[in-house]
Amino acid sequence: MPVQVIDVRATSAAPPAAVWRLLSDSSTWPSWTPIDEHRAERSARADGTGEIRVFRNGRYTVREEIVEFRPVRRLSYALLDGLPLRDYRADIDLTERPDGGTDVRWHTRFRPRVPGTGALFRRPLHRATQEFVAGLVRHAALQDSAGGPDGTA
Repeated sequence: MPVQVIDVRATSAAPPAAVWRLLSDSSTWPSWTPIDEHRAERSARADGTGEIRVFRNGRYTVREEIVEFRPVRRLSYALLDGLPLRDYRADIDLTERPDGGTDVRWHTRFRPRVPGTGALFRRPLHRATQEFVAGLVRHAALQDSAGGPDGTA
């Protein structure tokens, strides 16, 4: 079965550290994505990997594991269950811009478990990824301009 690919890019006015604060803290995701609920199933190891998080959005509940954690540069996660997909991995890369902002690239690859259903999953996952990226860059810029992650200076 062919690999499905989603690649979404955007730029935030916030510096990479501000974007990273949100991205690397799974508990913040419901505040800047359409996700309804977050639950931590397992804490991260000292190197930042190994965290298992559970996200619920409407009728869907997914379990993901952080598989790569390079502070202020890359966060990668793999889908453990919740969708009929195989080999699902998302890499989120942050790159500092010359103006001090951040380029964000959210790149996802997966294979459908059922032949012929790849595009059926790719389309809604692409829309969701666009919403995630837009929320991340917007929320990071707002928090950075307000002085910190909680909006205080």
